[in-house]
Amino acid sequence: MHRPLVTLKLATSLDGKIALANGQSEWITGEAARKEGRKLRAQHDAIAVGSNTAVTDNPQLTTRISGAPDPTRVIFDSGLRLSSDSNLVQTARITPTYIVTKSDEGGAAKHLKDLGVLLIVSPYDKGLSLPHALDSLFNLGIRTLLLEGGGTLAASFIRQNLVDRIEWFRAPLILGAEGRPAIGDLGITHMNAAYDFDRTEVNEVGKDIWERYALKSHD
Repeated sequence: MHRPLVTLKLATSLDGKIALANGQSEWITGEAARKEGRKLRAQHDAIAVGSNTAVTDNPQLTTRISGAPDPTRVIFDSGLRLSSDSNLVQTARITPTYIVTKSDEGGAAKHLKDLGVLLIVSPYDKGLSLPHALDSLFNLGIRTLLLEGGGTLAASFIRQNLVDRIEWFRAPLILGAEGRPAIGDLGITHMNAAYDFDRTEVNEVGKDIWERYALKSHD
């Protein structure tokens, strides 16, 4: 199987939180960091989020940069939770929108397809098959994928060694243990099982720090 190069983009507090316990997340990082994040979108073929992010935030996932191309939007949504009234579905005929799901049958699936959404059916066993989904995206011409959230989807990609790079915007805030983590449970019980990345660059961007990482090579 082939797959796109996957970059995980994070915008967090110092202690790695993406939102308060009540879900409030606007805005953890400053405008300068958000501007750089939008540039990253324009540099990738597609941008991906999980169903919780798509349903809760109702994002558009565009660059909002004049003259810049908008990436294809990819939503990992096994149960087709995304409403046909959502921003992503309503603009699917303008900006390509794919939903990775476990079935393309039923009324909800037909309605989404009628509105211009492409459904990518993935094998399902306690979760969608990410390698199969990435292979399908590669076959559709996606060579670079920006993974933006949320924590459960990020953890799933990391657990399967499918994250090649990390772009981490870190704000000088501390939200505490009750905040929502950027990365979900990885099931790590020993330090030698931790996922290892090399820091390749650190920059100040406004009041925030922008760190760049690449998956450590063990060649």
